[in-house]
Amino acid sequence: MSDRRVRVYESKASLATAVAERFIKRMREILDAKSEAHVVLTGGTMGEAVLQAVADSARLDRVEWSRVTFWWGDERYLPTGDPDRNETQSRRALLDRLELRPEQIKAFPALGEHASIEEAAEAYAAELAAAAPDGAAYPVFDLTFLGVGPDGHVASLFPDHEAVRDREHIVLPETNSPKPPPERLTLTLPVINSSERVWLVMAGSDKAGALGLALADANPADVPVAGVRGKLRTVFFVDVDAAAEVPENLLTRERFWTAAHELPTLGGA
Repeated sequence: MSDRRVRVYESKASLATAVAERFIKRMREILDAKSEAHVVLTGGTMGEAVLQAVADSARLDRVEWSRVTFWWGDERYLPTGDPDRNETQSRRALLDRLELRPEQIKAFPALGEHASIEEAAEAYAAELAAAAPDGAAYPVFDLTFLGVGPDGHVASLFPDHEAVRDREHIVLPETNSPKPPPERLTLTLPVINSSERVWLVMAGSDKAGALGLALADANPADVPVAGVRGKLRTVFFVDVDAAAEVPENLLTRERFWTAAHELPTLGGA
């Protein structure tokens, strides 16, 4: 089982800045070791805040972004350019600044591009397969970002929905999301867990219960975030409010790390 860590920051702003700087450093290291990288993005307030902090970083140009392909963990099934689409938020915050080639941005299909949401899910699965190594169904994801809902959902995998239990599909349609819009597309949990590293960014007291349950190894069918495990490492980047309900025994140096215990280097995450 991969290493899990928690890093706690004093505010949402310091959290976003810290994750952004760590992301830039990690991308430089990944691209030093291989010719290209695949990154899975997320939406939401903190997802966009992290990307904006990357865009604002003085170190932005130290990464060869031309060698990075961007995917998403899930998407609201809305028209292209809709402000509520994760793709739209990510483009606005960072991607449009990077002068990427169109083929580097692997957005989920938008409403109207396919006859049905089921066909849209199949199309994204086919796009993943086309970018995969021979014999694989999807690329090697070097880093996957996830947000976490107060109910513990990740991507569009919601508690007690069949999608969170699915072990056969790559991409699934969600047609009854408990939060609007009801129609979404999502990667399944095994695909998320195939990522080398998974970084979960959480802020606010409404996320405290979900974080505590995740670290206590709750049933993923009830608390989907509890089932997230990157192959190499899983890191929860949180603010002090989100960490408020984490039991002290789960914030020890033996199993988990906090910002107060952070090592001088950024290695490991």
